[in-house]
Amino acid sequence: MPITLEGSCRCGAVSFSVESHAPQPYQLCYCSICRKTAGGGGYAINLHADAATLKVSGERSIGVFRAEIADGEGGCRTSSGERNFCGKCATALWLFDPNWPELLHPFASAIDSELPIPPARTHLMLGSKASWVEPVIGPDDLTFDEYPAQSIEEWHRARGLWID
Repeated sequence: MPITLEGSCRCGAVSFSVESHAPQPYQLCYCSICRKTAGGGGYAINLHADAATLKVSGERSIGVFRAEIADGEGGCRTSSGERNFCGKCATALWLFDPNWPELLHPFASAIDSELPIPPARTHLMLGSKASWVEPVIGPDDLTFDEYPAQSIEEWHRARGLWID
């Protein structure tokens, strides 16, 4: 049975709950979008949750940001990823992408529930990290300049951490 994650913004205008089969906060993203919108340490940590279970209080205070991403040809495109945040205090709340409507990725920093300590971490998008960031890489940690092929669900399942 999945666990319920309870989260909120800093000012209390928004609170939410969502069910998660994969609550390990193991994946540190150093991309410029996560770093600049949610990353206090030069990275952000997204969790895995079931979008259909999201319950929100304070919806009127939520803003949505869609980042512009370089398309590799000198232009930009708007990301399909919707970064939800509190419009009053700017707390990053969750990421939703309509390309995967069953998934929701709450930011671990917005979760008030106790989260498990992961057995190892995955550092991704290191090719985009800020020059001042010196990642602390553990002996069992994985590192990637871009995105790893293994999904959050696959990582949890491979380690016996998926909660049915």
